[in-house]
Amino acid sequence: MMKVTVKLIGPFIYRAGFSEKEFNLPGRTTAADLLRLINVDMHRPKIMTRNGRAVAPAEMLADRDRIVVSPIYSGG
Repeated sequence: MMKVTVKLIGPFIYRAGFSEKEFNLPGRTTAADLLRLINVDMHRPKIMTRNGRAVAPAEMLADRDRIVVSPIYSGG
């Protein structure tokens, strides 16, 4: 098991029901697995960081990672 802290930004908070939460995850969990677990819309444009750096959906997470998920906004 590993502990991962997840911080959500904007509308992801409402869908998941939290803004920041710690999760106990199995040892082989990818970033995409985590998104599915917290009910983030996989088709919505988003950026996901791990410990301050962009993380790809297929990357494995590690104990004590801090994950931030934010929608991508555009406009002018």
